[in-house]
Amino acid sequence: MPVRRRLVAGGVIAAACLGAQTLTGTAATAADEVVSRGVTIPAFYNPPATLPAADGTLVRTEPLKLALSLPSLNGPLPGRATRLMYKSTDSNGRPVAVTGAYIEPAAAWKGEGPRPLVALAPGTMGQGDQCAASMGLEHPLRLNGETVSVGYEDLAIYRLLATGAAVVVTDYAGLGATDRLHTYVNRVDGAHALLDAARAARAVSGATVTERSRVGLFGYSQGGGASAAAAELQPSYAPDVNLAGTYSGAPPADLTEVTRAIDGSELAGALGWSLNGFVQSEPALKPIADAHLNAAGKAALNDLSTMCVGDALFGYGGAKSTTWTTDGRSVSDIIAATPVLKTFLNGQRIGTLKPATPVRVATGVSDNLVPHGQSRRLATDWCAKGANVTYDAVRLPDSGSALLNHFAPLLTDQGDAVDWLTDRLKGRPAYSNCWSMPLQP
Repeated sequence: MPVRRRLVAGGVIAAACLGAQTLTGTAATAADEVVSRGVTIPAFYNPPATLPAADGTLVRTEPLKLALSLPSLNGPLPGRATRLMYKSTDSNGRPVAVTGAYIEPAAAWKGEGPRPLVALAPGTMGQGDQCAASMGLEHPLRLNGETVSVGYEDLAIYRLLATGAAVVVTDYAGLGATDRLHTYVNRVDGAHALLDAARAARAVSGATVTERSRVGLFGYSQGGGASAAAAELQPSYAPDVNLAGTYSGAPPADLTEVTRAIDGSELAGALGWSLNGFVQSEPALKPIADAHLNAAGKAALNDLSTMCVGDALFGYGGAKSTTWTTDGRSVSDIIAATPVLKTFLNGQRIGTLKPATPVRVATGVSDNLVPHGQSRRLATDWCAKGANVTYDAVRLPDSGSALLNHFAPLLTDQGDAVDWLTDRLKGRPAYSNCWSMPLQP
């Protein structure tokens, strides 16, 4: 039997011994199921041996039972869900299978034109396949002794469905799909997965969205980075996606700054996910990682590769990368001293291209986990290029917790974010406030 392997900084880990490969479009068998930290990953998530040529093409679908659903005369509320696998292209130009979910809403669309679509990019879920947002719709909370995961994006998804817009959620490359490691915060992988999800949604049986449907992108934190990158790349990568507007909340636009900020924080585990993802995206970085990581660092990255965000909070909250390296330097110090690493992270920078459609950037002024300053700089970079930017500074007091400073604006700003994006889906114009940006902290 072939062995699927995942490349992780500090070593190569076997993901699973799988049975015979499936053909494109066919259902996987029970023998293809894998287990991640006590959670059985459905065979659906095992990609076939070959993929379609066109990006956004559906590979397979199946009904998805929403855990939070109510019956009604017009069908289940808030809608009818379908699990997806579709083809995308990764940052190295290679085909990749991506999973996700499409929800056809029960609510009617009251705007003009066909029902619009929101492509939602989830925030940080983790790196284990069991953390995928599509699984979070079916299992919003997992507490099995080995995995702690919460489908916190379900709230935004349900609020968007209530507007009458359809929603498609991407799991990203390698999260859910069992053939590779999730390339956490990879700019191109995230953007492509999100845009191709919008394409795939149009082909779902029973979907009322069409190529004419206006499309909105929505994301916070990791999702804010993916939606921002997708807004930049849409004109060249997916001009057929009728993009009307993008919400990008707390985007990690500058990974050099974000890497420094998360080190030693409650979410220090995200540093391990980042390093694992960097090596998955660029195998040439593996010898550098091997040279600088000590045994504890390699073990931590291997452990984190199967964890969800809840697991990482409990297992690695407050961890400092100085305990992971051979010479006691922090990962940020090693990056600063290593030109190839600096070049790689500079290539991940969001803000170098001009979005063709309106964008709304919102970030908490007290956010020191995904630092406010670098998120705001994304907005100013776009303004300098002449983009239509609405920037909102979410003013909340410093809670004393980096995690809470980052998470609180997700909730307090979500209503405004949904309203702004709904206006774009209705064809209403967006008014840039770039002219006032220099006056804002």
